[in-house]
Amino acid sequence: MRETRVQRPWRRAVILAVAALIVTLPTISPVTARPLAAIKSDGVLKVGLTGDYAPFSLRDQAGQIAGADVTMAQSLAKALGVTLVIVPTTWQTLQADLMADRYDIAMGGISVTPDRAAIGDFSIPVMRDGKRPIVRCADRDRYVSVATIDRPDVRVVVNPGGTNERFAKAHFVHATLEEHADNRTIFNEVAVGHADVMVTDGAEVDYQSRLHAGILCPAAVSDSFDHADKAYWMTRDQPLKEAVDDWLKQCLQTGFYRKALLDAATRTP
Repeated sequence: MRETRVQRPWRRAVILAVAALIVTLPTISPVTARPLAAIKSDGVLKVGLTGDYAPFSLRDQAGQIAGADVTMAQSLAKALGVTLVIVPTTWQTLQADLMADRYDIAMGGISVTPDRAAIGDFSIPVMRDGKRPIVRCADRDRYVSVATIDRPDVRVVVNPGGTNERFAKAHFVHATLEEHADNRTIFNEVAVGHADVMVTDGAEVDYQSRLHAGILCPAAVSDSFDHADKAYWMTRDQPLKEAVDDWLKQCLQTGFYRKALLDAATRTP
């Protein structure tokens, strides 16, 4: 249809308005990460840890973070010849903190996901794990599949910001999801009956079952609900990745990582 004289001024006004909006939009530049050369020059390696995911990292009453990946971070800093600085982070801000260059590498049981891999580099995997339910021991034979959990009368407690939340929202659309922000106390919600199930990675299920022996148990599932690698997530710099991978290969081959994980898993918080 041919444009009329009345329509032409209106069309021009719209074009000018859109152009003005584009001009005023902020320009988002990629965040420049510290390369390995800068880390060595500064003499400091910054490692991000959530401090709420045992046995990988857990903050104690005094606010100090301990765990398997604190031991690993200390080993990596020593291998690079620098001083270690632990930077507290959260699952909700993990990605934003890496993009803001608050730390050089994130540790602490981080699952490899496509969206994370698009932002930074992952080391070689330290382990392969998957989501499993932890329940009160009396219910260990009750919640044994996604289907038996995904029911309107089942209360699933979830910590926000990580892959646990993603899994719960994707698979438990009929169950009642109850958010609990403190991952250090979330298992108490199941223990005291405020929730029925928590679904998290197997390493944490095993740790919390030992910690709450006789109260919380792994559900009697035949296999994990999914499978994913865990690795260390770092700023995108090839020399840094190569240095981390070389160090990590040695730690895995000598059993250093396995021992760090076992020591942390058997330690009473």
